[in-house]
Parts: sequence; C-alpha cells; structure tokens
Amino acid sequence: MSAQSEHEARAAIRPVKEGAEDDLIARDGVVAVDIAEKVTDGQPTGQLSIVVFVEKKKPESRLSKAQTIPKEINGIPTDVQELTVELFSAVRYEEVGTLVDASAYPTLSGGIGIGPARTVFLSPPDVPTAGNYVFVGTLGAMVKDRSTGATMALTNFHVACVNNSWTVGDRQVQPSRVDGGSATTGQFGSLTRATLSENVDGSVITVDAGKTSTPTVVDIGGVAGKGLASVGMAVQKRGRTTEHTYGTVVSTDFTVSINYGSDVGLHTLKHQIRIDTDTTKSTRFSDHGDSGSVVMDGSRNVVGLLFGGSNDGVMTFANPIQAVLDELSVDLLVDKPILVTRPSICDILTKPSTCSIKSRLVVCDILTRHIICTYITRPVFCDLVTRPAACDFVTRPVCPPDGPGDPRGPIEFPTPPERVPGFSDAEQQWYGSMGSALDDTYVAGYLAALEAVAAEEKKQES
Repeated sequence: MSAQSEHEARAAIRPVKEGAEDDLIARDGVVAVDIAEKVTDGQPTGQLSIVVFVEKKKPESRLSKAQTIPKEINGIPTDVQELTVELFSAVRYEEVGTLVDASAYPTLSGGIGIGPARTVFLSPPDVPTAGNYVFVGTLGAMVKDRSTGATMALTNFHVACVNNSWTVGDRQVQPSRVDGGSATTGQFGSLTRATLSENVDGSVITVDAGKTSTPTVVDIGGVAGKGLASVGMAVQKRGRTTEHTYGTVVSTDFTVSINYGSDVGLHTLKHQIRIDTDTTKSTRFSDHGDSGSVVMDGSRNVVGLLFGGSNDGVMTFANPIQAVLDELSVDLLVDKPILVTRPSICDILTKPSTCSIKSRLVVCDILTRHIICTYITRPVFCDLVTRPAACDFVTRPVCPPDGPGDPRGPIEFPTPPERVPGFSDAEQQWYGSMGSALDDTYVAGYLAALEAVAAEEKKQES
C-alpha cells in the first residue's frame, strides 16, 4: 500500500474508530484501540483495521456477548491483539536497564533525569509494601511561559506530580533522589502547572533564578522547533534510562487506558502517537525512567512527549506536542543557529572588504560554505564556492517592499529547478537538501543576527 493510499484509508477508518472506541475500551480487559494492519495467524494481511488491544486474548467461548469484539464495525474489519501497557516513570525499588544516566548536570537541558524532592506515600498493589517512595523521570525540553516569559522545564504529570497529592510549588531535583540526588542541594525549580487530560500527561517546572539552562537535548542537539508526527516518520529521543534511541511512528490515532495507580487510577488518553522501536539501531525505544522525554524527528523538531509504552519495549506512546504546549500554555525554547565567531563577522573568502556595505549586509557561514545576501528581510541563499553564478532562491512567500519609498516593490522568489545544469551528483545532492535545511527557524536566526549587526553598524557610523 502506497503512503497516499494508506493515508486515505486511515482517514476513512478514523471516524468509525473514534465513534466506537469509548464502547470498546470500556470492555473488560481492553487496554487500547488503534488503526493498524490486521494480523491473521501471526501474519500481517496488508489490510488496515480497527485493532483492539487486550491484556490477554481468550477463546470466544469464554467471553460473554458484552465482552466479545465484533468482527467488523460499520464495514471496517477489526483485529484483537495482546498488549501490556505501562507508565514509564520509575520508583526507587524498580530495576531498569544498564544505560541509566544518573549524572548531575550543572546546566539544565532535555534528556536528563529529574524527580520530585518530596516523597510520596504509596501502598499495595502500587508498591510491594506501604511506605514513602521517591520517583524519577526525564526532563524533556526547556520551554517558555506564554504569559510571563519565564523559563520552564517540561515533563509528564506523573513524573513531577506523581499523583493527585501534588501542590503548586513542589520542588524538583536533578539528579532525582532515585539516582542519588539530594532533596535539598539538587533543587532546580518549582512545579507550576500540570495537566492530565484526554490528550496530555504533562507538567512544567519554573526554573530557579540563577540556574542555567540550554534549549538542547543531550546527545541530539539544539531544539529546532516543533513538528507534526506522521505515520512512517523516523524519530529519536533521549531519556534518562535508555538514553539516545531511535524508532518509527506507526500511528497517530492511538487511544490507551493506562493505570496511573494511587489516587488517580485508570485514565484514558486519545489521539496519541504510537512508536515502534527501530531494532536496527536500538534494543528498545524507551523504558521506565524515560517518561517526560521529548520525541524528535530527524531535523530535531519536537513532535511528542513520551509517557509510556508496552512492557516488552516494542511500543512507546507519546502525547502530540502541540496539545501539550497549548494545555500547559508554554512554547518550546529553540536553539538559534550560531554565526561563525569571527572578528569581521563574515568571511567572503576573496572579497573580505565587501563584507558589509552599509545597510546591505552579507553574513557568511563558512561551515556549510553558503551565504545569505539580504536587505535584512530579503534572504537569498547563494553558493559562492562551487558556483559563483548559481544562487539557490529558496521558495518563500512574496516579500513586501522595505517601505513606501522602496522602488523595488515586492519580490517573489522563484522556485529553484529540480536539477541545476552543470552540477555534479554531489553538488546536486547538497542543493536538494537546502530546502529542508534552511527552514523558517534557521532563517529567523540568521535574520536576527543580521539585524543585530545592522544596529551595531549604524551605531558605529553615528
């Protein structure tokens, strides 16, 4: 099935699945409902169906009529598969993986272990014996409060709050107390907001004044922005337990009922992202202690917030990031591109004297060997190394004149040709990658730098 035909098939099944899922997930033993390929006798059939995940498959003879899953719903075939789901925070008595990162980080960033400074009283069956316990999860990414602009750390509700006994102001520590951190000396911020809704398991922690942070994820790099998960997308994450791992989005229609234990109990999350582990690169995508990690695409755009998965590590579940940001009223902090730190600001190779011609600025990135020629708001990307006459005009909206007196009028950048005459295969591959590499965030970072240089130049002229 082609990607287009699969997309159309999912769109046709989606309203039927959403109309039936409340009834299905309320049935005894059902833990999740999704759109996925039907499997018969252990073999994939190539046919999309409404998949009902149960804790344990039973013969129909042992099921009541109310428990039996119909063979089809409104003409859409169904399938029943086994699945055990779990939250992926960790409590001290649990033993998890060998890659655990229990390090103390002087600068906060995504992908590191955190947890509440407080203990939480739990009793069986949530824990083996009644008592006070400490928890650990992962700091996903740094975010900014939409109202105050305050810097915050993003993670799950069940990581920073644990259960309904939380209060605003609860202190958080890094490393967590599970990982040997202290309830006092490791404090970095206060729990500010949290949500456990139909779509989101999230919380934000306001970072203490004087505590440094960076909009990056350990082992992955700077956060470029946010994105929308899609079926077939290659993704990655960095968590406290399994560290840097890889997977593939297999669904954005996942509905799951998961036991939060304690005073929360069963909770259903809808419209979730389901990820399969890329077993060619990772043993499993996530495990206990990885809850709160952000899921990123290959360009370092955040697409989800990890909260759980299957007990065998085959599947991982994540909230769509836009829903997370909106419910918590925050925005991702992004890592702006850093201009090459040269005293002259730019290096035009053979023409250093023309680096800045008054208000017409040129900033040169010697790392990727391309430059931005611009009238501040008019970016044009040129390759002055291999093809001095060949400019890559990145397809962008019409740019308005700089002002009422600007004789140039608006400019619409033309669409670049699919194949540039005279380019070698290597040059063509570089050229074809420019459209995805030079995204809005990348351009915005350069333009901000250009404006700063223009202001400094004007200051020096005066």
